Amino acid sequence: MSNLDRRPAARDLGGLQQTSAGPALDLLPAKEVLLGESTRVRRLLPTLGRRMVGAWAFVDHYGPDDIAASSGMQVAPHPHTGLQTVSWLLDGAVHHRDSLGSDVTFHPGELALMTAGHGIAHSEQSPVSHPRFLHGAQLWVALPDADRDVAPHFEHHDTLPSFSSDGLRTTVLMGTFAGATSPGRAYTPLVGADLDLTAGADVEVPLEPGFEYALLASSGSVSVEEASLERGAMLYLGTGRRSLRLRAADASRLLLLGGEPFEERLVMWWNFVGRSGEEIAEYAERWNAGDERFGAVVGYEGERLAAPPLPPVPLMSRGRVR
Repeated sequence: MSNLDRRPAARDLGGLQQTSAGPALDLLPAKEVLLGESTRVRRLLPTLGRRMVGAWAFVDHYGPDDIAASSGMQVAPHPHTGLQTVSWLLDGAVHHRDSLGSDVTFHPGELALMTAGHGIAHSEQSPVSHPRFLHGAQLWVALPDADRDVAPHFEHHDTLPSFSSDGLRTTVLMGTFAGATSPGRAYTPLVGADLDLTAGADVEVPLEPGFEYALLASSGSVSVEEASLERGAMLYLGTGRRSLRLRAADASRLLLLGGEPFEERLVMWWNFVGRSGEEIAEYAERWNAGDERFGAVVGYEGERLAAPPLPPVPLMSRGRVR
């Protein structure tokens, strides 16, 4: 999924200086953004006060939207570098094409994982004949320096590890959670897990004290320790927790994201992750020039997205937390 902001801010991410030294319960504000032709998303990361959670560097939550009378999601071909995109659906279907030749339609409960590495381009669309509702999350994971130029690749996993207990069904998207490991390849210690709670559930979920975590309410509302979390909002949980108590009066879906705090400093602008403003400027120039670094998306009918103009001043660091 693309960042379609025509005036994107450059963000310096990573580093341990401002990582929480212990548990937290910080509500992260969302910003509504228009994605493509008609899809509105709630951008939860990066946001005021928080740039990353582990290696998770970008979180968009969209829907549930009634798209029966529309074309639904329509995101033209665009590039990425230095990151992984993690696509997760709760309702609907998305047709993914990329410059590797991948041509896949994925559905709820399936993992679509694209590793951009050195450079890739892709498009995302609702199929012509699509379900009535569209609801999901798009997430980016920053790649560490040792792997940021890895050859791009795409994974589609239609079966993921899941287990149920005490009114909670857990599906592991990325990393390892409660002894279950996702087949999706991760390059840093992290976790992404979908938590599906029945009405009246009161559960304790295990956490790694060395990880920092955040919790997104995809639907419903829950009590998280002593805090309330409503649909479409995200709560930063900090570090140092071995477990987390969740209580749901009504049926609710949560997305748990966590990982070891990301030590490296990096710059994110538009759809690129790099290590300096000069690198980002080079990526944008090469994409707009049609450079072979990113390849071409075959099968998409329409123009690809152009990188927006760079800011009139050098891309500057803003830090992990503002």
